[in-house]
Amino acid sequence: MWDNPETSFGEYQAVEHLTKKLEENGFEVTRNLCGIPTAFKATYGNGSPSLGVLAEYDAIEGMSQVACSTKMESVPGKDKSHGCGHNLFAGGSLAAVFAVKAYIEESGKGKITLFGCPAEEGGGGKVFMARDGAFEDIDAVVSWHPEKMYMVRTRPALANVKVDYTFEGIASHAGAAPDKGRSALDAVELMNVGVNFLREHMELTSRIHYAILDAGGTAPNMVQSHAKVQYMIRGVDSETVGNLKKRVDKIAQGAALMTETEVSSETVAAYANLITIPTLQALANEAMHDIALPIPTEEEIAFGRELQKTMKLTKEEAERPPFATEVLDPAPPVAHGGSTDTADVSWNCPTVQMHIGNWVVGTPGHSWQSVSQCKGTYAKKAMLYAGKAVAGTVIRLFENPALLEKAKDEHKEKIGDGYICGLPEGIKPVMQPKA
Repeated sequence: MWDNPETSFGEYQAVEHLTKKLEENGFEVTRNLCGIPTAFKATYGNGSPSLGVLAEYDAIEGMSQVACSTKMESVPGKDKSHGCGHNLFAGGSLAAVFAVKAYIEESGKGKITLFGCPAEEGGGGKVFMARDGAFEDIDAVVSWHPEKMYMVRTRPALANVKVDYTFEGIASHAGAAPDKGRSALDAVELMNVGVNFLREHMELTSRIHYAILDAGGTAPNMVQSHAKVQYMIRGVDSETVGNLKKRVDKIAQGAALMTETEVSSETVAAYANLITIPTLQALANEAMHDIALPIPTEEEIAFGRELQKTMKLTKEEAERPPFATEVLDPAPPVAHGGSTDTADVSWNCPTVQMHIGNWVVGTPGHSWQSVSQCKGTYAKKAMLYAGKAVAGTVIRLFENPALLEKAKDEHKEKIGDGYICGLPEGIKPVMQPKA
């Protein structure tokens, strides 16, 4: 997968590779899950409990890097790569369900399902899957993600909504007839100014980001008749996001009024906030502490030290060994500005996620340094550690039904009236064509 990176809703080779391996090992595979060609589930066993494991496999657009290199160097002709480690994510989760399968064969207990989840990088594949009921019969989900430390995730993740605002104006010659034109680009710029003032008057935990998708052309002597800007609005929960979006909508309308243009909006993605379950976090922490961490070789340590020279390390990071040497106990939850579509899974069933130290200390995610490491020897050893940790957590749930029930009670208390998907009715994934 590292050699053949595929981006959101175009992960056809990855799905073919993974489903083939699963079928060869006795799993019952359902392709085209929830009507998404690059989503699947693979199940082994019967009855209760029914537990799930997640796998991601999409790459990042606009990144290219030679493997296992300590300098930034792109691969000619390649403009995508695994900068978030999803090639490892898929491999570690595959290892986990193979281990759980062996346990089920020996014990006769329960069912395990691996969910193939496309488009985590901005496409929100799991949101579409959650909306269409993919996780309804799952008692709990155990997951992980590549990182620079070993620790159960306790950080919350923000809910968000992604909205396209399209302005339509009137084209005209900017020099000869400026009075005849109505600039859609002016409207976008005024909207951006308005939202900038809004940032002073919203909750400290909320975030608003934007990108201009269409500036209306490249000729300065033409009044731009069309322009589009995309906003991502984040907050601690979907209600907060919804209220903030209403304020952004008003600013867009005001910008259209000032410029005598028309504005329309379309919600293209929406994530829930992440629900954390203390009982699952404790079980995952126990499983991680029971497994020996991978030991880096002298060559891997030298590589890590050289790579760290290209990073801006804190004083504390610079004084530590290049690879994490211990499993950290779960830290108290702290404010976090990011979002994940795993959050929508967490509203459907109790969910836990582990951070696994595939990368050297100090590695930024979505960086050329992370791409370089994601095909490395240490990263693969940590990937197999992840498989053991996920399997160990799943097996603990099989062995301790009372703890699973406790986790379900905690989940029920936290979700209140239950899951409401933030996606508008009728919106579907935008699939890439199959090569």
